[in-house]
Amino acid sequence: MLSWNGRPGFPLPSHPAAPPEHLKEPLVYMRKAQGSWEKRILKSLNSMCTELSIPLARKRPVGEQKELLNKWNEMGTDEPDLSLFRPVYAPKDFLEVLINLRNPNYESGDSLSFRTHLGLIQVPLKVKDIPELKEFFVELGLSTGQLGIDDSTQVPPELFENEHVRIGQKVLAEQDSAAAQQYIRQGSPTALRAELWALILNISSQPEDILYYEQLKTNVIQHDLLVDSLIYKDVKLTASNDDYYFVFEDYLYQVLLCFSRDTSVLSHFAYNSASPPKSYIRGKLGLEEYAVFYPPNGVIPFHGFSMYVAPLCFLYHEPSKLYQIFREMYVRFFFRLHSISSHPSGIVSLCLLFETLLQTYLPQLFYHLREIGAQPLRISFKWMVRAFSGYLATDQLLLLWDRILGYNSLEILAVLAAAVFAFRAVNLMEVTSLAAAEAVLADLSTLKVMPLLQIFLFATVT
Repeated sequence: MLSWNGRPGFPLPSHPAAPPEHLKEPLVYMRKAQGSWEKRILKSLNSMCTELSIPLARKRPVGEQKELLNKWNEMGTDEPDLSLFRPVYAPKDFLEVLINLRNPNYESGDSLSFRTHLGLIQVPLKVKDIPELKEFFVELGLSTGQLGIDDSTQVPPELFENEHVRIGQKVLAEQDSAAAQQYIRQGSPTALRAELWALILNISSQPEDILYYEQLKTNVIQHDLLVDSLIYKDVKLTASNDDYYFVFEDYLYQVLLCFSRDTSVLSHFAYNSASPPKSYIRGKLGLEEYAVFYPPNGVIPFHGFSMYVAPLCFLYHEPSKLYQIFREMYVRFFFRLHSISSHPSGIVSLCLLFETLLQTYLPQLFYHLREIGAQPLRISFKWMVRAFSGYLATDQLLLLWDRILGYNSLEILAVLAAAVFAFRAVNLMEVTSLAAAEAVLADLSTLKVMPLLQIFLFATVT
């Protein structure tokens, strides 16, 4: 039986009087909403356990351990019957929770600017407007050289690229993480990206890192968890059906199964509004000395979770390095896309930023879609929750993730989502239903990310 329990003790530097829950999330109503959402997830997981008569965890018999070890590098060939398993939740379930968020201390009439917000997100958070975004993303300006733009008027692309590669090699030679982060704001050359991201994320494959990964692998071999079936199911439903990523199926199982066992991931809950679930030994519910975190990393995967890993498989082919990069990307960025918080890079702020940009700078389009029952956020939410993984072509996705790392922010996801609507505005003005709007935006695989962002940010009338 699972239950959710409060705050783990990994305090970050802060005001000495600040209680730990304020590090997790300063707004009480956000903390409460996150707590309620966690209870729903657990109810779903517990009912699946009961329905299927499957334990949360079991030790594998020796024969099964040997079999798994032998097929570790070809787990994709295994076809377990997962028909009875279902994802614990999908992004659309999470969106409904965010739509119902309200600040109880805040009357909708308190602020004229907020009362005129006609989107689905109805919480008053401060988000950047286009002048502030221009200042924040200044290196994306029209006069700055960018990788991912073929026809910059300032410098011929090949000249910029050659010089940019030379500077990138120098940054790598000096092993300067801050310089790498600044450099990557203009995009990373394909040949240098894996090393640059590792430098920014402070990942260096030491023998002890490889040993740690092997220990996680041993744990997977020895113990079977219910979440393993959720991971299998998710990979089968998403990456296995993706033209870009199906070849990485085995890597995805390896990374995600090891991730679920990694207790070092628990430390990020000190600054994550979420809290890790606890499992109690049978008959000892509520007795803390009989409690363990479940899964051991505290993260229950949802539909699409494996797509956070899939693009990284293009860059890293050594499993322990791939694993470390993904874990660091998760605890820095991706966790914010599926937890309820007021953080500027949190999914609530991203939704509000997206809606505010559309309503302010493309009001005709926004009102038209709203009138026909096609609220834009219902279409763009899944893009943002997955950081566009599985929606953009991989080369474009990696250029986008360059900027997430470069600016240490996920806000660019909301800007890109708004830019996609701007780009397809003429077609969208002609649709008369949500289904038709979704059809116009069904395929993003031909889009070029950097021109879209530049035009939206720096050529939009403000």
